[in-house]
Amino acid sequence: MKSIYFIGIGGISMSGIAQIMKSRGYEVSGSDRSASAMTQLLEEAGIPVHIGQRAENIPKNVDTIVYTAAVHEDNPELIAARATGARVIERAVILGELLDEFAVPVGVAGTHGKTSTSSILAHIYMAAKLDPSIAIGGILHNLGTNYRVGQGDHMLIEACEYSDSFLHFHTQYNIITNIEAEHLDYFGDLAHIQASFRQYVAGMKEGGVLVTSPECAKLFRDLPVQILTVSLDEPADITAEHITHHTSGLGSSFDLIYRGQNLGKLDLYVPGRHLIYDALCAAGVAIAEKLPFYTIQKGVASYQSTQKRFEYKGMFQGARVIDDYAHHPSEIRATLEAAREVPHKELYLVFQPHTYSRTVDFFNDFVETLALADHVILADIYAARETNTQHISSQMLADAIRPHNPNVHYFPSFDQIEDFLKKNISTNDLLITMGAGNVVEIANHLIAEQ
Repeated sequence: MKSIYFIGIGGISMSGIAQIMKSRGYEVSGSDRSASAMTQLLEEAGIPVHIGQRAENIPKNVDTIVYTAAVHEDNPELIAARATGARVIERAVILGELLDEFAVPVGVAGTHGKTSTSSILAHIYMAAKLDPSIAIGGILHNLGTNYRVGQGDHMLIEACEYSDSFLHFHTQYNIITNIEAEHLDYFGDLAHIQASFRQYVAGMKEGGVLVTSPECAKLFRDLPVQILTVSLDEPADITAEHITHHTSGLGSSFDLIYRGQNLGKLDLYVPGRHLIYDALCAAGVAIAEKLPFYTIQKGVASYQSTQKRFEYKGMFQGARVIDDYAHHPSEIRATLEAAREVPHKELYLVFQPHTYSRTVDFFNDFVETLALADHVILADIYAARETNTQHISSQMLADAIRPHNPNVHYFPSFDQIEDFLKKNISTNDLLITMGAGNVVEIANHLIAEQ
């Protein structure tokens, strides 16, 4: 494999892989449907990018053509690619092959918390001067990108379970943050999800180390991997004690306890108990690799959150505005709990449900969790890859929430949501736009009008 063409190269994951592959000597090019800041960065890095996807864009002598699940079979470039005789593969396959090129492949998997945990571990690796290569699912504020081209032995990736993509990844060190029912449109039920995670762990390299919760560890005890457990609520190899919230600024300080020994204090400058757990998971890999504790301290303290993970956007009418990627009930609950650490008067939550199937599968959980906010404003469901065959709607969700919280509203347009917020938001309130779709546009528009 010498030359690689990426269909959809401007995507957050594809762009990072493309740049790492170029740094390793491959000839890289690609296309995207429209120009963006990312396609401009790729061009500046010396990677040719076609804007608009046409059959004639496919290079004549390309070895490998990579596409994502977002590229449909009727895409003209994909049709042309299949006719060339070149190898045509999905993104996960090329990422797995890239991972195999590194002496120390590291993965972070789990239903929730992958991006935050992998980001914290990336900061620990950089603090330890390991010069890692990184390909994760969120923009690191410290780097301004979701990838890093390093010259060291470590390659750190975020391993997504959807469509069993992570089965292409064979890691030496692995974190599984948690395993819950999710992506049921693909897996069907929790049992199938657990079976896929077992297959993923079984594919780890010989002598591998897995960091996970005590509950998840039960699934893997019979597999030939070393397991380190992490918990804030029950006995585990790695726990935290003396958790205190910072009196000025966000976040917490806590002592890291490893098998009964107090290794020292960590400072984490992002809010939320779930982020403390994520930091402990990242620290678990560092401990397994015998990295000095001061590098764990430095790495955790330098983490400044990732884009769309409780990301501070600015101020609107005297209220702090946060954007968050949460789109599963467990993620929403964790974010709302983190919001309690931020001083505020009233909490306004603008939530955009993500996919019809998820809204149906977790309907009652959404009702229970969303009702925890002081004010709930619902946007239309973001369809993503789906059609509404089950005739679910945000209005139905609002009607179900109302008996639990009368301060719930549904508006069919972003303009109407913005008008409502302009009339109701006041000084010292907290506004969170939440979801995996485009709801952040509301936050950006309101702040821009200030």
